[in-house]
Amino acid sequence: MTKKEQQQLGKTLWEIADNLRGAMNADDFRDYMLSFLFLRYLSANYEESAKKELGKDYPDNTPKDVMSKLKVSTPLEIWYTENSTDVEFFEKQMRRKIHYVIEPKYLWSNITEMARTHSGELLETLNKGFDYIENQSFGNAFQGLFSEINLNSEKLGKTHKDRNDKLCVIIQKISEGIKDFSTDSDTLGDAYEYLIGQFAAGSGKKAGEFYTPQQISSILSEIVTLDSQDPTTGPKNKLERVLDFASGSGSLLLNVRKRIIDNKGSVGKIYGQEKNITTYNLARMNMLLHGMKDTEFEIFHGDTLLNQWDELNEMNPAKKIEFDAIVANPPFSLRWEPNEAMAEDFRFKSYGLAPKSAADFAFLLHGFHFLSQNGTMAIILPHGVLFRGGAEERIRTKLLKDNNIDTVIGLPSNLFYSTGIPVCIIILKKCKKEDDVLFINASEHFEKGKRQNTLSEEHFEKIIDAYKYRNELPRYSRRVSMEEIANQGYNLNISRYVNTSREEEKIDLIEENKKMKIIDLEIEKFTNEHNKFLDELGLPRI
Repeated sequence: MTKKEQQQLGKTLWEIADNLRGAMNADDFRDYMLSFLFLRYLSANYEESAKKELGKDYPDNTPKDVMSKLKVSTPLEIWYTENSTDVEFFEKQMRRKIHYVIEPKYLWSNITEMARTHSGELLETLNKGFDYIENQSFGNAFQGLFSEINLNSEKLGKTHKDRNDKLCVIIQKISEGIKDFSTDSDTLGDAYEYLIGQFAAGSGKKAGEFYTPQQISSILSEIVTLDSQDPTTGPKNKLERVLDFASGSGSLLLNVRKRIIDNKGSVGKIYGQEKNITTYNLARMNMLLHGMKDTEFEIFHGDTLLNQWDELNEMNPAKKIEFDAIVANPPFSLRWEPNEAMAEDFRFKSYGLAPKSAADFAFLLHGFHFLSQNGTMAIILPHGVLFRGGAEERIRTKLLKDNNIDTVIGLPSNLFYSTGIPVCIIILKKCKKEDDVLFINASEHFEKGKRQNTLSEEHFEKIIDAYKYRNELPRYSRRVSMEEIANQGYNLNISRYVNTSREEEKIDLIEENKKMKIIDLEIEKFTNEHNKFLDELGLPRI
């Protein structure tokens, strides 16, 4: 399927969602829409895999009237019924090959048939199906996956019948809208990402909890997949581990993985951490919907600042888990309450604690602690971290003196759904080759939109080229020595080093005076000519 067709699928689904949600908030309806899309993907993948596994025994040529008589909506349900003694072995094989199973009655094909016939049992079947997927399909690896999906919510209808009828309409519309599109992971994955973006736009500031615009995600992904010592050589062949400790819906992680794989490389495993339960579930669905097996990723639900993930709490340096690439878009200037014990936390001990008023550097130091010696970290933060004083100045100074800050990129304002402020990308490395800092001031390079500004492919390429080759371009990018930065008090305010304003043109006063005299003479000449005409007409002179 072409990119255009993939985008069309996303637009088709968004139109359905926008028309069906009625008075429901975009972020409320999002959970239903995305969950049904997820169920459709799991079902299509399961049925296709089952067909391959069963071969000629798969009863896919069963006439529709026979299926109707047997009260089944999928050939797989016929096979389950006629081969009950073989089901256990079959499901064991399916778990080995695609890592999950779904009972036929919970497959999308059966759910859509129930919706088409307006079955009064649809709501109950969906509830049981979601519970089955959470607790049995993947073993117990995805418990709580649909915990935020309340099919009994009055937002769907006041009575059980109203809710059941509403679900019938929603599922029918989704089924009709996507029936002509491919069910492969790339297609549905892109549609899922498109919908997340559209729902983010409709959710306003709430979108900051889970969504990083694709063009910014692409910048971070491209940077961390390049060789940390020589970016000009291109992308790495392999990343063992990738981390996003504020993973939201997981799009940043998936973007990093896609860039490596598109360049014939591989990723060992991707790791994400997310505090918001709804967003955490979105991320887990997103991973699976993009064709990843449950063994290829790990998303943890917990507070990053408190470091609640046991896997990242290893005190023994020899056993500490490290990451080749780290990307993050944490909440901007989040207020936090560090306790006294945190001053001795292994993440912060060498630098000191970020102020209570802004946890920006706490997030940065958390990620930096787990960065491998040859890895690259790219984090999105507000501009305040570049110049604020106090504790932040002390942290910033140490990072600079240790030569860990590689590049600072200033982005245009109004790129995010959650805030209109301009932000920056800070790129960090533990073993940095250069002894300067590259500043890229891309704040004036964007395409203006009605609601949001965007970056074009040309803007993206200019940023990446400047980073890769450490280009110095007038009013855009510059390599700045540590001596100059020290002289500026370790202030990283981008405009101090890369001024985008154009130098005022120098005025030659003597030359300008000559021009004015010539103009005065011409005025006098034309005035005299004009007055002659007035004299001939007997009119008063001017």
